[in-house]
Amino acid sequence: MTDADLFRLIAWTSPAYPVGGFSYSHGIEMAVEEGRLPDRVALVSYIEAVLRRGAGHVDAVLLAAAHRAPDDAALDEVAELAAAWRGTAETALEATQQGGSFASVTATAWPHERYAAFAKRHRGRLAHAVAFGAAAGMAGMPLRPSLLAYLQGFAANLVSAGIRLVPLGQTDGQLATAALLPVVAECATLAETASVEEIGTATPLLDMLSMRHETQYTRLFRS
Repeated sequence: MTDADLFRLIAWTSPAYPVGGFSYSHGIEMAVEEGRLPDRVALVSYIEAVLRRGAGHVDAVLLAAAHRAPDDAALDEVAELAAAWRGTAETALEATQQGGSFASVTATAWPHERYAAFAKRHRGRLAHAVAFGAAAGMAGMPLRPSLLAYLQGFAANLVSAGIRLVPLGQTDGQLATAALLPVVAECATLAETASVEEIGTATPLLDMLSMRHETQYTRLFRS
């Protein structure tokens, strides 16, 4: 892990990196309206479920697969699989809009010919996790720090949504983030050895919240 690797990971997961993550709540907005997330403890439990049994777990395994892909054909297979791994229209948009934005800005700010070609082949259908994993792999960055950085950014974005929606104070937000550290580490460890044939989700309530969010009367977020 070089200084350049660390610098890139910090940049790629910074809220200043223009991927648009601030506009997505992954169903938290609907859960708050229904009274399911009244406090920090409930928010942490919700995000933990996403990481352990929902899209966070799927993303981590797909990121690792993209990072390890030995050639373009294998990488394209991972990208196509990832495009199908969302249960609702809103969470699909959440993954592909951020993926497309990440790929576009990364190909420009951190030029890499193979990565630019990969992003072009999957324009409009590239999941964020795969775009991130491919970029890290092609840059020669180690897998585990890449997983930890992506999952921390994923979790931190949901914490930020919770701060605005529950609402919570900034200190509660940081307490929530700290509480998720062992969960993020465990998810990264699992993703290092899991195969794409083993991935799956077990969060039907989160999918239902996402579907109900499509017709929520007032919305701040896109998911």
